[in-house]
Amino acid sequence: MRMPSFVSDDAEIHFDEYGSGFPLLLIAPGGMKSEASFWESTPWNPIPQLSDRFRVIAMDQRNAGRSKGSISGDHGWGTYTADQLSLLDHLGVERFHVAGMCIGGPYVMGLIEQAPDRVASGVLFQTIGLSDNRSAFFDMYDAWADELRPRRPEVSDDDWARFRANMYESDKFLFNVDEDFVQSVTTPLLILEGNDLYHPSESSLAINELAQNTTLIHEWKSGAAMESAAQQFSEFLDLHKD
Repeated sequence: MRMPSFVSDDAEIHFDEYGSGFPLLLIAPGGMKSEASFWESTPWNPIPQLSDRFRVIAMDQRNAGRSKGSISGDHGWGTYTADQLSLLDHLGVERFHVAGMCIGGPYVMGLIEQAPDRVASGVLFQTIGLSDNRSAFFDMYDAWADELRPRRPEVSDDDWARFRANMYESDKFLFNVDEDFVQSVTTPLLILEGNDLYHPSESSLAINELAQNTTLIHEWKSGAAMESAAQQFSEFLDLHKD
């Protein structure tokens, strides 16, 4: 395993790299705190499962885990997409799979929106989505911001507020992309259904209904269902690597 970092514009991004083969970018759960180590506490960890035949790249998002970067009222979902693509450019990766859990769902769709020819497939584990739950996302953002504020005195209250608005005041059902965009997506998608406040079932089901090339897994978090889902996940990536 390699644990390097790189500096791009206004951020220092840390990542872990495992194995070799067709590249797979992993975007961890954790909301604004999304960091690679969180995969160790998910229903299953894709890293040991796949690193024997894929080049697995697990990153910490800016200002999460080991990564750090500027914070501005102009920042939003596109800031993170730019970081993700900059990391892949730094590593010389042109074409890749991307798998994201929780906040990783919108990040997957943002990558497809910005670089559709580069994304071979996307996997969305219990994506977040808007469903009478906006206050929960505001609270999650505020908890993250409150931890950082003492260490980031250069960031104004206005910047914190505008950044939060850019992330979570949108009426788009995935916050960064809307139904019309998802309906246009032909990239193969594997969707593992969510079922709670942050990861509402209707968000997963809407992506499955709207996008043009999807596979939906309803049950996947324990026992035989998890074993089956893990096998489907592996086969899906093998099928679509190029």
